[in-house]
Amino acid sequence: MAALNTKAKIFNCTNSVELASKIADSFGEKLGNVIISRFSDGEFQPSYEESIRGNRIFIIGSTNPSPENLMEMLLMIDAAKRASARHITAVIPYFGWARQDRKDKPRVPIAAKMIAKMIETAGATRLITMDLHADQIQGFFQIPVDHLYASSIFIPHVVGLKLDNLCIASPDMGGSKRAYAYSKNLNCDVVVCYKQRSKANVISHMELIGNVEGKNVILVDDMVDTAGTLSKAADLLMERGAVSVRAICTHAILSGDAYTKIEKSKLEELIVTDSVPKIKPHSKIKMLSCADLFSDVMHKVHSNQSISSNFIM
Repeated sequence: MAALNTKAKIFNCTNSVELASKIADSFGEKLGNVIISRFSDGEFQPSYEESIRGNRIFIIGSTNPSPENLMEMLLMIDAAKRASARHITAVIPYFGWARQDRKDKPRVPIAAKMIAKMIETAGATRLITMDLHADQIQGFFQIPVDHLYASSIFIPHVVGLKLDNLCIASPDMGGSKRAYAYSKNLNCDVVVCYKQRSKANVISHMELIGNVEGKNVILVDDMVDTAGTLSKAADLLMERGAVSVRAICTHAILSGDAYTKIEKSKLEELIVTDSVPKIKPHSKIKMLSCADLFSDVMHKVHSNQSISSNFIM
């Protein structure tokens, strides 16, 4: 009886071709051949232009809005299932729609749960993602989830900065666990900014819990969207006596007037990953690639090795 062909093949969604190319290079494989056919009304159809029968398929694509990015991932998963791929791993560096992880008021959806079910129903057999907005989203899936932490990328970079009197800050109460994990690894103090919102993306009030006088502060968050929270937090920290303020944010969504806010803020530097495509160059923004992290984990998943060494948090 012939041995099963479990060759790994890597494919990309349209919006993540640059990151997927880096991951494929690091993995040691070329990106697979897939084309997207589009109809005049906007409907589109992905097509694998090579056999994937019996293979382990990695489909790389972040699901940040527009909804078309999520839809393309779902269609590619479904096409791989119908083409008899043996294993279908959705590699989603930024898992979009994750902020809706619970009902925070009556008559609203839990979008993260719904999308988890959609990914499973489409046919994914595994998910690899990074810095989910809420850890409990892993529990929305009935398939294995490898939840990676960008801390394994950021912490070596912070150590290389050689900052005196380092202090880690959370821009809100929800991120205090993440900030504490960074402070524990970096052996430094932690402070928390307490904020109140009048509505989504609008902060009405912010206060600081802790002392930052004479310290070099690094704000830590999972994402930066409009940059309103980060900018306000940076300004508050400087007002309270910080020597400098930098920010680490895994997912650089940077919508609306985010670039203008960053430019006008007292942030010295914003350090992000390339999980979200098409980040505009900016003098205050430094991008670190997550390609090697994903490539290493994909190798270990394909060869059934432990990935525990990839976790710092």
